[in-house]
Amino acid sequence: MISLKTDDELAIMQENGQLLAEILAELVAEVRPDRTTGFFNRLAADRIAASGGESAFDRLAGFPGVINASLNDEVVHGVPSEERLLRKGDLFSIDIGMIRNGFCVDMATTVGVGPIDDAARRLLEVGERSLWEGIKEVRIAKRLSDVSHAIGAYVESQGFHVVREYVGHGIGRDLHEDPQVPNYGPPGRGVRLRAGMTLAIEPMVKVDDLPTCVRDDQWTVVTATGGLSVHFEHTVAVTKDGVNVLTLRR
Repeated sequence: MISLKTDDELAIMQENGQLLAEILAELVAEVRPDRTTGFFNRLAADRIAASGGESAFDRLAGFPGVINASLNDEVVHGVPSEERLLRKGDLFSIDIGMIRNGFCVDMATTVGVGPIDDAARRLLEVGERSLWEGIKEVRIAKRLSDVSHAIGAYVESQGFHVVREYVGHGIGRDLHEDPQVPNYGPPGRGVRLRAGMTLAIEPMVKVDDLPTCVRDDQWTVVTATGGLSVHFEHTVAVTKDGVNVLTLRR
């Protein structure tokens, strides 16, 4: 069942979104070669606690981290580690979620570690733009698959591919709520968007068109070929005036 949020609930999510956006910006500012992914996990834990929140990923039973810290061919759910160093030229994806005052927000970004090559830079640009292509479709009376189609069609037009096994989702009192938000598919299908709906839209974009794999840790999702992948995400709300990107830093 899709939960419609009240104005008061959306105000809480807006406040949470702004706090989380500041935390993620601080993490990104610390990205440099020879930092461990565990460093960013510790920093995120400290900042979330200082904001009065908790990691939303604690709701995922057994996940051993506050953030997903994924490098290069790791699509999502990368496990933070004090043994894993960032290297110059890497692509580093940080996925972070917080629950505070009873409501969750979720966001992700991918950044280059120092100078990156042109192919990696282009993948980054396409991945981030695909998120905004989907967000542009978020307004009353649009259908859910209009969002999905906008993301997938743009990515494919640029010669890349979306991950199909993992999708966006509704969000609110729980990290994962109805509806699911795929990053592909035909337009004009699914539920109509209504004011008060809150969605975590999160394209994961890769260079190959093969199914993903899961490493032996049972968490880290990787591309089948070892090719690069990027991940971008915002939590958004459908409003009577259009879309409010709750996790957009203001």
